[in-house]
Amino acid sequence: MPVEVGEAEETGGYAKALSEDIYQRQRDLLTPVVAASDVVIATAAVPGRPAPMLIMADMMARMARGAVIVDVAADRGGNCELTRPNEVILHHGVTVLGQTNLPSTVPMHASQMYGRNLANVLLYLCKDGFLRVDVADEITRETLVTRGGAVVHPRIGALLSATHHDVAEERNA
Repeated sequence: MPVEVGEAEETGGYAKALSEDIYQRQRDLLTPVVAASDVVIATAAVPGRPAPMLIMADMMARMARGAVIVDVAADRGGNCELTRPNEVILHHGVTVLGQTNLPSTVPMHASQMYGRNLANVLLYLCKDGFLRVDVADEITRETLVTRGGAVVHPRIGALLSATHHDVAEERNA
């Protein structure tokens, strides 16, 4: 049975932080699933925040010896309590992989995937041989960083220590 989390998504499809009570209920439901799994790939992340802690050491202790947890969120602290960035941890016979840059471990495949994704984005944006920037389209709007010489993406603007509106105003001044 899924945990009722309310609105777990920010505008644009990014996850948002939930309450500790909800994370605990998720852990409770995950415990038997993790215990029965040989491989767990943890990927939960909230932009700009530490990764939610979803797999605790006591949950791992119930897993079979030889099981593996791949914590893709290791660069944000990890989803597993025992994850250590760029380390391999062995706990009760369970291996936790905390690699922070998995694409760098397979550079050729990562490059191929990046190239394929970039080509697919360009095909999506180009209609009848022309680039079409339709800001009403959610995919286009959420991937558009600059327009007319100004930063228009709110998260990028915030990272630049200004809102997208402030950055746009500075460019137009």
